Amino acid sequence: MTEFTPIASLIGGTMIGLSAVLLMLLEGRIAGISGIAGRLLPPYRDGAFLSRFGFVIGLIAAPLAIAVTTGEAVQQTVSSNVPLMIAAGLLVGFGSVWGNGCTSGHGVCGLSRLSARSIVATGVFMATAFATVFLVRHVIGG
Repeated sequence: MTEFTPIASLIGGTMIGLSAVLLMLLEGRIAGISGIAGRLLPPYRDGAFLSRFGFVIGLIAAPLAIAVTTGEAVQQTVSSNVPLMIAAGLLVGFGSVWGNGCTSGHGVCGLSRLSARSIVATGVFMATAFATVFLVRHVIGG
């Protein structure tokens, strides 16, 4: 069972929303993590490498800042099943390319803009997640 943390969740959601708004306001870009991370690799098509790099460094530094501030490490559970993790990574990568974005681009930024494409994409993401959890927990038994 996941611990109920309404205050931390509210603060986290507010920070995600604020960062998405600031990125749109200051850079004119949508905060889609797959697009930002993917465009860190050559060929470079614009001069936004440093802002993209800074965004990704912020994602990496955030849990470290929480650990320093609270004195407790951020708890994260990751499977030790390497073939499963490889398959999951490939499926997520394929899905974000095929769907022209990821949950941050479609689910956070696209839904807030009432983008029809993002509404459909987020529905597909969520349906896939529900089906996956059902299969793993109740069919396969994990």
